[in-house]
Amino acid sequence: MIAIQFQKRDFEYDVYNLVKSFYPEEEVAMFDEEQPAEEYDERISLFYGKNKITIRMEKAERNRQRFEKGVWVCYDADRKETKNKLKILLYDMLKERTGQELPWGTLTGVRPTKIPMALLDDGFSNVEIAGIMREEYLVSREKTALAITIANRERHILQEIDYQNGYSLYIGIPFCPTICSYCSFSSSPLSVWKDRVEEYLDALCREIRETALLFPNRRPDTVYIGGGTPTTLEPEQMERLLFQVEEHFDLSCVREYTVEAGRPDSITEAKLQVIRNHPVTRISINPQTMNQGTLDIIGRKHTVEDIRQAFLLARKLGFDNINMDLIVGLPGEEKTEVENTMREVTALAPDSITVHSLAIKRAARLNLFREKYQEMTFTNNQEIMAMTASYAEQAGMAPYYLYRQKNMKGNFENVGYARPGKEGIYNILIMEEKQSILALGAGASTKYVTGDRIERAENVKDINHYISRIDEMIERKKLLFAR
Repeated sequence: MIAIQFQKRDFEYDVYNLVKSFYPEEEVAMFDEEQPAEEYDERISLFYGKNKITIRMEKAERNRQRFEKGVWVCYDADRKETKNKLKILLYDMLKERTGQELPWGTLTGVRPTKIPMALLDDGFSNVEIAGIMREEYLVSREKTALAITIANRERHILQEIDYQNGYSLYIGIPFCPTICSYCSFSSSPLSVWKDRVEEYLDALCREIRETALLFPNRRPDTVYIGGGTPTTLEPEQMERLLFQVEEHFDLSCVREYTVEAGRPDSITEAKLQVIRNHPVTRISINPQTMNQGTLDIIGRKHTVEDIRQAFLLARKLGFDNINMDLIVGLPGEEKTEVENTMREVTALAPDSITVHSLAIKRAARLNLFREKYQEMTFTNNQEIMAMTASYAEQAGMAPYYLYRQKNMKGNFENVGYARPGKEGIYNILIMEEKQSILALGAGASTKYVTGDRIERAENVKDINHYISRIDEMIERKKLLFAR
């Protein structure tokens, strides 16, 4: 266990996540000064004095303690600067102790591009931003270049979005054919809920009708139907949902309308034809891997050939903007297996590819039943990430958005690559948090953005509670927008 002992709880979230980045497989516990950890492999103690922060690292080894100390003198009361310098000191000590360097340096948040985006808005040049990323946050040259490249592309893509007079609409369908072993999203197996899908749609359609009135003078810029797997809906159920969206929302200004087709084992020609008959502009068919052995391990009940056929069927029906999601770091996959996936996927010529670094959340089966997978490797490194970027570039795609998650293998990131004009606009908007998002369905989170302030209204995740408490879910949004 790694123990973090605080004299006072300043910057505990940042300290915890930075320590966890260096020790991803270790339990990390936080204690107040009067609650010392009795048993630990290593203890990190933070002491606060007047204009001074001292970090002490103690390593337990054969009942003897070895001490390392670091001191930083704080010359001003700027909280942000204090936090950054504290993290640099802690990073340097952890780097010396472990021999590791993190690709994203001291950055532990999910949105690293927000830093270069804000600096670009303030008039800084790319060279100046690179210096800040490297010196103030210790970000590697590769990730600095990636973040700045994406920030510039995002600004170009979003330049015509009217944040004040528009918004984005998200609708969640919380059902999947089966639950993948790495998944921690609010999704449930369709076999359990098949007889209650209509009840869920009844509640969802009511939420659509009621909340469409909350933005009377605004029109959505993007619509995103995700999940779960929306194509678990039967054709007539999908028709009902899409009709409700068109009837109650003014889609005349929509720049992007996405439906996640997702799992190949949920896709049929009839379902795709329904989607095609509506003003949907983008779909996503997500293989995660093109290696059959891995598909079997992670609980996907379909074949690699099913993926190919679903994609070709969508092309045949006229879909001209298809994304494919992939995951690096799946159990048992090394560079050879990831390269096979990239080769197979780029041969299909999708319009965009999103490369995810595996992040094992607490609720994921890979974590809950980790002893079952303990003999398997979970590999990700800079060589593999660079290889995926190379394949995307050869396919005519460039990076356009990224985000990070906790517990990512290799401390890397998720990157979206797209051909020019095929970028996922909603993906950028949800990451940059510059526009309000009206989110409907079980587990959906509405965000109301006013200037630098973000207020939220959460829907319950449990499907039963969502159905029975739909009036409450609607009322939460009414209260939020009334404020």
